[in-house]
Amino acid sequence: MRILGRGVDTGMQTSTGSSHNSILGSCVKAIGRALDAAGCDGAALLAEAGFDLKELDGPDARCPLTKTAHLWRLALAATGDPAFGLKLTKQYKHTMFHALGYGLSASSTLKEAFERVQRFSHVVSDAVEYQFFRRGSEYHFILEPATEVPVESIDALVGMYLQLCRSLIGRGFSPLSVELQRPRPAVIDDFERLWRAPLHFGEERNRLIFDRDSIERQLDTGNPELARLSDAISTQYLARIERNNIEARVREVLTQRLPGSEPTQEDVAEILNMSSRTLQRKLGDSGTTFKKIVDETRHALALSYMSTPQTSVNEITHLLGFSCASSFTRAFKRWTGLSPSAWRAGSGSRALQSQPQSRMPMQSAPRPIQSANAAYTMSRNSIR
Repeated sequence: MRILGRGVDTGMQTSTGSSHNSILGSCVKAIGRALDAAGCDGAALLAEAGFDLKELDGPDARCPLTKTAHLWRLALAATGDPAFGLKLTKQYKHTMFHALGYGLSASSTLKEAFERVQRFSHVVSDAVEYQFFRRGSEYHFILEPATEVPVESIDALVGMYLQLCRSLIGRGFSPLSVELQRPRPAVIDDFERLWRAPLHFGEERNRLIFDRDSIERQLDTGNPELARLSDAISTQYLARIERNNIEARVREVLTQRLPGSEPTQEDVAEILNMSSRTLQRKLGDSGTTFKKIVDETRHALALSYMSTPQTSVNEITHLLGFSCASSFTRAFKRWTGLSPSAWRAGSGSRALQSQPQSRMPMQSAPRPIQSANAAYTMSRNSIR
């Protein structure tokens, strides 16, 4: 979920067909509103950066990230405000982020919300990856830009996630600490006032650290049924925009073919109408392997199925193509550090368990609710 990219482009190139190096148009419009709020002409600056406001309309409109770096430079020059990224957060609404925004708002715990960010962040943009894991009595949320970005965009993301937390758990909530790679600003008053947490600049990573009790606390606003529906819509959306991504195509095939047995590379290559050698070469060019994608896909689907208490470990073993339950258990412990039973005991699935059976029918084995791209994101940023 990223606010910008690098480089400058000429001419508007909005699209609904690919997530590669793109961002939802709604996020670009938020920058325009923040510029207006700062007393600048947002529309004029968007036009100067090469954006056509009409082409930013619509929930599916996407823009190339190459333009947003130029827009950030123009915004910072026009406002003269080094804390512009922090103040951009005021323009963020959950409806901006397609179905993901509704899923986050309906999460039963903050833990579930951050896990949902991992799975579906590419709905908004594919240019920042996330890690989220527990370390003792703390939870760590790490933001990893996939390419060079202005530091102010990371400020905006940190502010956005703190706003999310406070909207769900209460306005008085604060993290244990905020670590940023950026240099310390000359004036940090706005950072201290808005984030209300110990600040550490010049760090190795961009990281938010939270207390375990707050992250695992059940939220009164949780709505598991709505969250599952939003996940399904996000899955479909990602599948649509990732159609030309070879890794995503492989994961989609695996998602459908894993139940019962693990497909071979030859099986998947045949379905994709190419030779096994060609598939291996294409995956190598993307910096991955078939074996790695199988593991990532299983990991993501396992977390999805485990969130449904009615689905037994034996059923999940079958759905993920493992030969026996002990093989699945070993893999699950490698992914999460916990056995399936221990993970379920503290996973936040209690809200799901409380739902009436008639509202979540289990007439047959559950269908996968993760897209290929979601599998990649969740598995790469596994819960440790």
